[in-house]
Amino acid sequence: MAWRARTQRGSGWHNSGVRSAWRNQHRPQAATAAFELTAMPMLTGTLITAIGFLPIGIAKSVVGEYTFAIFAVTAAALMVSWLVSVFFVPALGYWLLKSPTPSGAAGHQRGPGEAHGGGPDTAFAQRFRALVTRCVERPVTTLALTVIVFILGLVGMGQVEQQFFPDSSRPEILVDVTLAEGSSRRATLAEGSSRRATDQAVEALEAAVLETPGVGTVASWVGAGAPRFFLPLDIIFPDPNVAQLVIQPAKGADRETILAALQAKLPDIAPEARLRIKRLPNGPPVPYPVAFRLVADRPEAAMAAAEQVQAQMRAHPDLRIVHLNWQGERPVARVQVDLARARELGVPPAVIARTLEARFAGVTVGEFREADKRIPLLLRLPQAERGEGLAGLRGLLLPALSGDQVPLDKVARVEMVWEPGLVWRRDREYAVTVQAAIGTDRQAASVSAELMAQLAPMARGFPAGTRLQLGGEVEESSKGQSSIFAGMPIMFFLTLTLLVMQLKSTPKSFMVLATAPLGVAGVAGALLLLDRPFGFVAMLGVIALMGMIMRNSVILIDQIDKERAKGLGLQAAIVEATMGRFRPIALTAAAAILAMIPLQGSVFWGPMAVAIMGGLIVATALTLLSLPALVALVGRWGRVLD
Repeated sequence: MAWRARTQRGSGWHNSGVRSAWRNQHRPQAATAAFELTAMPMLTGTLITAIGFLPIGIAKSVVGEYTFAIFAVTAAALMVSWLVSVFFVPALGYWLLKSPTPSGAAGHQRGPGEAHGGGPDTAFAQRFRALVTRCVERPVTTLALTVIVFILGLVGMGQVEQQFFPDSSRPEILVDVTLAEGSSRRATLAEGSSRRATDQAVEALEAAVLETPGVGTVASWVGAGAPRFFLPLDIIFPDPNVAQLVIQPAKGADRETILAALQAKLPDIAPEARLRIKRLPNGPPVPYPVAFRLVADRPEAAMAAAEQVQAQMRAHPDLRIVHLNWQGERPVARVQVDLARARELGVPPAVIARTLEARFAGVTVGEFREADKRIPLLLRLPQAERGEGLAGLRGLLLPALSGDQVPLDKVARVEMVWEPGLVWRRDREYAVTVQAAIGTDRQAASVSAELMAQLAPMARGFPAGTRLQLGGEVEESSKGQSSIFAGMPIMFFLTLTLLVMQLKSTPKSFMVLATAPLGVAGVAGALLLLDRPFGFVAMLGVIALMGMIMRNSVILIDQIDKERAKGLGLQAAIVEATMGRFRPIALTAAAAILAMIPLQGSVFWGPMAVAIMGGLIVATALTLLSLPALVALVGRWGRVLD
């Protein structure tokens, strides 16, 4: 049978649960025995791996909404894989494998170099048995080395670049266009169109984009951003001075080549606009990757602190497009009504408000119905009369109660003032965000950490009540991780429950849990070696890796219990179980590593694949060496493992 293993009391391979005597049994019995020995430990390990993704599925955040499908698909795939492995594979073996020949009877004499199980007693098997024996005989030294490796892994993780979500691999390229606040409104008086300046900038950009080699089509939205055709797309709020271009490369064209060409050419085409040329994002929408928020109870205090932070960020070599989200100031006509004078002339304040509304915004006087749509009808002055400036506004005639008409400047003072074009508040306080894009290959978390270290001394000198807060990708990542960590207690409780049910021992269950983080050194080493960031997707790989490690640990401890039930001593049972489980554990790890190779080149899944590959290599070795040492050490305490 294919499940036939080798066994030797002194050296070589021992059985992996299917004894050499089964070679003489019928195929149905062999297939049934393979199921009975491995089905339940594998089910427990599979459920543990699926439960590892549970915090993602129950996370109450935008990240949880975005990644719920990963939990659902992974859990379903794992359960189907277990059904296939314990039902279909034994049946397939029954159909394809032949029964042993009579020469394979129990009386068959072993040839030279043949172990008790009928397999070759290789030099590698002898060396590995000797290594496991030394680890079991010196458990304290083995576990101390394991702890050192684990600590080195934690140190290495501190050196890995942090990432929220990688950019999408979709071919579209976005160009965000933002003109200076009020530029389109100044065009109102000169050209009669509130969006004419933005239209002119977009037309020039479109012509330059279409001349770029490799560009297929370009679609533009003026006065707002593109509709959310892609879930992680950040929405641009309507404003006359904003626009967005969506560029589709031609078939076969390289997106990165086009992106580099546009970044070099477009800023000179529309120098009056702030341009951000980018790929489509992945993950929850984040306007800019690096952002610092200044919160105060007065707008002057928040703006003054934001200007200091802005100057510091502009000096950083990795940042570009550093700006404030308040978008600068714009001219505004302020009307201050003299209530006493208005009452004297018979002009109620409500009449002043309605007249001004009718002049500029318009007053709803009816509705136009078309099928199931209702379109409001607005009454307001013509465009030419609305743009007469302050002089025309001061001469605006107001109807009085006496029937006369009173100029506005008789009851109010009209003056022009400068106000922020857009005011943001957070928790009822003024909040100014200094935000920027990254112009190099560095990650937002690393750049934000450097800036926070530089800004912390400055923040201590801000006026009382002014606070510096970290935003951007770091803030969104923290929200996502917090929502996931909130589900960790449930995950650990269910995992421990499954382990206790399978192993029927609390100490053994905690030993299995102790092996879960053993792959951190391999994760750190692989990410550093291949220069990959550790982001949210890589964290999913680490969660899956922990489930794989615990599954192997469950199977190994279950095999130790089976060996002890046959009358072997603790040390002998540990060595024989490790030898017997080496091949299936190693082959399973190798299969998983090989399966990750096609994914390691992916922008989105690459960090996860690298994390699993590196973690499995180190964790498999530590599981086969450190776990036997841990069982041997705990077993010295008497009946703890019984």
